Amino acid sequence: MTESPALVIFDLDGTLVDPAGSITSGIAFALESHGLPVPDATTLESMVGPPLLESLRRLADVPEEALPAVVHAYRRRYISHGMAASRPYPGIPELLAQLRGEGLHLAVATQKPQSLAEKLLTLHGLDRHFHSIHGAPDDETLPPAPDGKAGIVRAALTTNHAGASRAVMVGDRRHDAHGAAANGVPCIGVRWGFAPAGELEALALVGIVDDAAALRDALAAVLSPQTAGTAAETAAC
Repeated sequence: MTESPALVIFDLDGTLVDPAGSITSGIAFALESHGLPVPDATTLESMVGPPLLESLRRLADVPEEALPAVVHAYRRRYISHGMAASRPYPGIPELLAQLRGEGLHLAVATQKPQSLAEKLLTLHGLDRHFHSIHGAPDDETLPPAPDGKAGIVRAALTTNHAGASRAVMVGDRRHDAHGAAANGVPCIGVRWGFAPAGELEALALVGIVDDAAALRDALAAVLSPQTAGTAAETAAC
């Protein structure tokens, strides 16, 4: 029986694509338009990655009855201005093309709504590199999944018929590492995203990288037959 190709699962915002302030400014816009206080810049940046509903509740103290309207205002702003302002991080398009050309399977696992993730990747011409794209439900007023990002990572594994020992997650926040670990998948952290100081270092990652070239080397090391077993054991810790 032929073994399935190795799978690289990427987070989206903060990993593949730089929102260029569109997420934080969009949240600020939505809050201001409803007469709600806007958190400081550090708090706004920490809202990039987790589900929007969760961040609005926990970090912006948005009243429950105002949540649907604030989410709707944010998404209108993001679609009209935010996506166009974003851009792929340096070296990422070239890296994706190289990995795909080497026969790896590539997937996206993001807590951004599924349809928006697909539109964002298409806008930047990145969608063609991926075998599958997995996101959260499009209705953001629904409660976040109780297992966080774990179910989204699991969907990527299932769709691509990949075992944990032949897969790796790449992300910029603790949510990515936790979602990967819940599935026994090792995770590589990238420093160019939105993790606050010390967050990546506190996680059980198999590597932390500073640029796309270093990420390529880290992926090669994790996915090599000699290191695959060790990486999977680290992810399960």
